Amino acid sequence: MEEENLTLVSEFLLLGISEDPKQQQLLFILFLSMYLVTGLGNLLIILAITTDARLHNPMYFFLANLAFVDICFTSTTIPKMLVNHVTGHKGIPYAGCLTQSFFFMWFGAIDCFLLGAMAYDRYAAICHPLHYSSSVTPLVCILLVAASWTASFGNALTQTLLLTWLSFCNHNQIHHFFCDLSPLLKLACSDTFINNTVLFTMGSLPVMIPFVGILVSYMLIFAAVIRIPSTKGKQKAFSTCGSHLSVVCLFYGTLIGVYFNPTSSHTAQKDTAAAVMYTVVTPMLNPFIYSFRNSDMKGALGALISRKPAFTL
Repeated sequence: MEEENLTLVSEFLLLGISEDPKQQQLLFILFLSMYLVTGLGNLLIILAITTDARLHNPMYFFLANLAFVDICFTSTTIPKMLVNHVTGHKGIPYAGCLTQSFFFMWFGAIDCFLLGAMAYDRYAAICHPLHYSSSVTPLVCILLVAASWTASFGNALTQTLLLTWLSFCNHNQIHHFFCDLSPLLKLACSDTFINNTVLFTMGSLPVMIPFVGILVSYMLIFAAVIRIPSTKGKQKAFSTCGSHLSVVCLFYGTLIGVYFNPTSSHTAQKDTAAAVMYTVVTPMLNPFIYSFRNSDMKGALGALISRKPAFTL
């Protein structure tokens, strides 16, 4: 009888980051600015790499793909949050919530795989420079990117299909600014054992496999750099990895902090703050991190920005 009286949820309420009206106005301006900077910065990275022949190599090919995925990643969550702020309506339909969760998991996993591919590229360039052109070919790069998209799609689709088997009754308030998988599972009124099992086994693979690959790659890179006799050579080798390492630490640090910590240590505030870091801050900072100490990228961006359009009468 209790099950018959339960009303299935047709809409979820995204409570956002703050319920204080004054803070909401400030957050709206802040997140709109960050979203615009993220889109513009990553778009400039893509255009610079596409138009400058000096940047047509594997490292920048992966970077261009990462920039595109970062635009998609932030566009999955931020626009809906901004619309909610403007309209004052916090609701998101059931189907819309599952769709947002799917694309969030898809693009997030692609980010992980691309960071792993970039670590392999740096390993091949530093540890095996003589064989670099034959080991990191254009075909290998395309296959790595295609595999990243395909594996991530399969994982996101599996997790989303498992969500459709769950029942959501009565409770529909999500203490987050987007439909993340973990808060959704907590709201389910049916058994989530299979979902949680798949999440912590299959669902963790797109995060942990690239992470292990990155660790192994940089252990080998560090061992190879130590053997370089000249200090200038060591500095050059480390400088080519510094940007990538910064992004990896920022992205994986918050990601692992949210999804791979004991549940008892989680709070809504901590999880939301960490989610802001890897969904908004990291994609926004990536263009700056990768171009700050890279003379080729700075030159390409300068040429792109200063380029004057040609008008013909």
